[in-house]
Amino acid sequence: MNLANKLTVLRVVMIPFFVGFMLMDTSAGYLIALGIFCVASLTDLLDGKIARKYNMVTNFGKFMDPLADKLLVSAALVCLVETGSLASWIVIVIISREFIISGFRLIASDNGVVIAASYWGKFKTVFQMAMIIMLILELAIEATEIYYFIMNTVVWIAVILTVVSLVDYLIKNKSVLSEKSDK
Repeated sequence: MNLANKLTVLRVVMIPFFVGFMLMDTSAGYLIALGIFCVASLTDLLDGKIARKYNMVTNFGKFMDPLADKLLVSAALVCLVETGSLASWIVIVIISREFIISGFRLIASDNGVVIAASYWGKFKTVFQMAMIIMLILELAIEATEIYYFIMNTVVWIAVILTVVSLVDYLIKNKSVLSEKSDK
């Protein structure tokens, strides 16, 4: 197993520890969970760069990397619902988008089409990560009104970008869903 794949596996291994500290319901637990989330997010950035730079791209990595990302983000979102920090409808929108795009990519792959990440999807990821970090930090500190304003703005931007990136994927790749007629 190469370094990039080890980083992906490490990210998956960190998830139960992240969840455990999130559910401790203490400032210290939230801060440790935040640290774990940040380190796990950095492994996501690193594993892809390492795999491409050193030609370590594998089928395992192609499968596990996006799965690890979805597991980490989904775990964080569910924990934030549990703490009362995030509305469940927001989590449903975000997770639904991920299922739809994953299904779309699966269909595309079966047809020999690769759907690359778009800029909308990358912006969505940045804002979702920022949202999660800010929401966890808010649990651990005495937040100011300006912090709440910025945090709520980031949450709304993340939700909007989630929907926009979904619509962008669907419009750009609608041909993937068209049935081929060999009759």
